[in-house]
Amino acid sequence: MLVVFPTNSVQSLIFDFYIDSTQGNGDQPQIMGLFARKTNRNPTSSPLSPFLVFFSSSFSLPSSSLSSLWHFVEQVDNLATQTKTIVGYNLKPTPWHEFPTKKFNNETKIARASKIIQCSYLSCRSHGLHSTTRILYADLMEVKKFASFRVVIIGGKLYLEYYYDCVQGRAMFMIWGLLQLLKRHPGRIPDVDFMFDCMDKPLIQKDASTKPMPIFRYCPTPDHYDIPFPDWSFWEINIAPWQEEFQSIKQGSQQQRWKKKHPYAYWKGNPDVISPTREALLMCNDTKHWGALIMRQNWTQEQLDGFKQSKLSNQCNHRYKIYAEGYAWSVSLKYILSCGCVPLIINPKYDDFFSRALFPKKDYLPISPDNICPSIKTAVVWGNAHPAKAEAIGKSVQDFTERLNIDRIYDYMYHLIVEYAKLLDFKPTRPLSALEECAESLYCFADGHQTRFLARSATLPSQSSPCNLPQQANRQVDKFIEEKSKFINSTQLLMQLISLQTNL
Repeated sequence: MLVVFPTNSVQSLIFDFYIDSTQGNGDQPQIMGLFARKTNRNPTSSPLSPFLVFFSSSFSLPSSSLSSLWHFVEQVDNLATQTKTIVGYNLKPTPWHEFPTKKFNNETKIARASKIIQCSYLSCRSHGLHSTTRILYADLMEVKKFASFRVVIIGGKLYLEYYYDCVQGRAMFMIWGLLQLLKRHPGRIPDVDFMFDCMDKPLIQKDASTKPMPIFRYCPTPDHYDIPFPDWSFWEINIAPWQEEFQSIKQGSQQQRWKKKHPYAYWKGNPDVISPTREALLMCNDTKHWGALIMRQNWTQEQLDGFKQSKLSNQCNHRYKIYAEGYAWSVSLKYILSCGCVPLIINPKYDDFFSRALFPKKDYLPISPDNICPSIKTAVVWGNAHPAKAEAIGKSVQDFTERLNIDRIYDYMYHLIVEYAKLLDFKPTRPLSALEECAESLYCFADGHQTRFLARSATLPSQSSPCNLPQQANRQVDKFIEEKSKFINSTQLLMQLISLQTNL
């Protein structure tokens, strides 16, 4: 007999498995071999127990069948309350960067259990027994305490082991990016095993007594070992995926000729993120005295208004745009560079994966963090006195950003993972508690808003190979960064001297 409760199809599927697993034998029920853990929990506390009570009171069952059903519900509950997921079920926020624990109040307990089982175990359709082999790579295990999740790729399949929750939708869209990489270059991604932290600030400090610990994140500093990786906003943000948004911003930047753009600097953002730089920037809000318009962004109100006042393509009407780091680096940098304005970059502490390639006075003008308002004024005065040179800087950095297309981002991801994999002295193996993630499992967990971004940022298999790394690439990068650092220091000193002369 097949009993289907008046719930959704996934919950019906769970009970289908129950019936299938108990027909014709007296064994304890298991869902496709997924339940291997034992529990001493009282089944009456299970989120499925109300349905079980209804079931047992409505049908006359032998005691052995009722016992099996209780055991089945106990195992379903055990799985649903222990499985860690991409959207944050059964995960706590990272202790090194705290944020409010996610609430799932709009779901019933049985709906949550059903969703976890469907999305985590029944979507990718390739779940076998977990390997019992332990991974003994000591450095990887040491850095695990700083990771939000662990990424393992074996044979082109992606496995995730979750440790802590990620704020907002970062985890989902980071993992979506990895899935798109595997889809874009099928058969090319080597087996690999690495740790990832989805929060902002780097943690592995360079020190003479500290051994490098391999962990991927969005931004390091020159004083940290953390490995920079493209952030989630290339696939999702409350505007559009990167390949769409850049073209929209570029078109918006062409609505006014350079001479018609406002001849002062512009910044709009949130200063309330524990950022001394942004707090100091608020003091520069005077277009006549400092040559700057500084606007506070109220994201709560913007969200209520549907982000109508935050369209980035409408924010390219000034000759100069300011970049100021927030709590750490900011995803806003690439949007500022896309405008064709002169970026005024307050000398940053953090680097993302592409910003190290920017060169001062070619792609932007550096602003001293110790003398922000006078430095902005000096840059604006210089640019207005040399309009052709200023316009050329804006054009140069917009061209740079156009080359930073999604093809090059996947190329970076590919080469980074390939080079990293070469350094492993062990064979990557699927961790015991790791779950396979695939496009279907992400769509299963995604809400309507996220589903639209997943679909819009989906890729296709590439018809060409990834770009080639130049010979001695590391030496070239080191030399470039050294020259850039010297130039920034000399340029900032010169601008400070000009600023002093201007204010005398």
